Amino acid sequence: MNRIPVNRELLTWARERAGMNTLELAGRFPKLGEWEDGTLLPTLRQLEDFARTVHVPIGYLFLPAPPPEVLPIPDFRTLADRVVARPSPNLLDTIYLCQQRQDWFRDYARVHALAPLAFVGSARIQDSPERVAEAMRQALSLSVGDRQRLPTWTDALRQLVAKAEDAGVLVMASSILGSNSHRKLDVEEFRGFALADDLAPLVFINAADSKAAQMFTLAHELAHLWLGESGVSDPVAGQLPAQRVERWCNAVAAEFLVPLAVLRREHQADVPIAEEIQRLARIFKVSTLVALRRLFDARFIDEATLWQSYRDELARIRALDRGGTGGGDFYRTLGARTGRRFARAVLSSTLEGQTLFQDAFRMLGVRKTATFYQAARELGVML
Repeated sequence: MNRIPVNRELLTWARERAGMNTLELAGRFPKLGEWEDGTLLPTLRQLEDFARTVHVPIGYLFLPAPPPEVLPIPDFRTLADRVVARPSPNLLDTIYLCQQRQDWFRDYARVHALAPLAFVGSARIQDSPERVAEAMRQALSLSVGDRQRLPTWTDALRQLVAKAEDAGVLVMASSILGSNSHRKLDVEEFRGFALADDLAPLVFINAADSKAAQMFTLAHELAHLWLGESGVSDPVAGQLPAQRVERWCNAVAAEFLVPLAVLRREHQADVPIAEEIQRLARIFKVSTLVALRRLFDARFIDEATLWQSYRDELARIRALDRGGTGGGDFYRTLGARTGRRFARAVLSSTLEGQTLFQDAFRMLGVRKTATFYQAARELGVML
């Protein structure tokens, strides 16, 4: 049995990078502790298995030192008012996958002579959130009244996603990496990101979040596209991010979802705040935190009341279960994970012989030809 000399510090780095400890891996790699302290070397097969488990290219384990890993797009996230130091493999791989999808769709758009989208990069940070929010509603052909008439937050989110895709945005929402249910995305790490491009603008939403929170994330990331700024975010309605771009995108998203003019008509001053934000959240199909923040923006409550109510509501929300799109019918979730606009383009391009089946399988996360054809039927690409 040939043992492979490997940098033991890289083994520890790879394990910690994946957010795993030796106890979690002990069942599969009982000698991992000895590998890491240098008293025993792994075999090549063991090393390959380890690399797959911790989601790292095996070549990394032979480097003299851990490679620097930075996000390929601007990082606007903060946790506890501190910039996040190291992205997880799941976040990095999700961004890389979406960039590959975006590159493919950009080429597809050029081949099919799709017109550039004028709204991408049309706004400036000096523009008022009210003006940009109204421009977004017009571009998406979506009014506040349209959303208010819908019965649930899920319906409202689906409507907003559909309208954004009709306008030309690739919207992808998933709680897992690709179609791998073992690689779950952590909503505490990020809620979404935007990849700005005038032919293939892309928004990704972490679907591990609640439907109401996903609404705010989607609106926030659309504001990024209007600004022409790519970036990964963790937008929370009630917070004031340190970065100017994030504050502006939050303000645009809040005005887009809950225009102050409409809020002033709907507000009932005699209703207790805890009940009022629940009522407004149902009317506008947003989270209670968005409703609370808008009450403050409209000067119906003072700052002290805002933050006390915010802490109380946040504690209540954290006790609730969050939704996700990791399970359910494969063909329905495929349209959410990859976006219907993207999936339909890949399916039709492949059926026309312009895209290789193996490339389509990789981008869509399917493994079998039968699954591919069934997806084409379910998404209306073929009969």
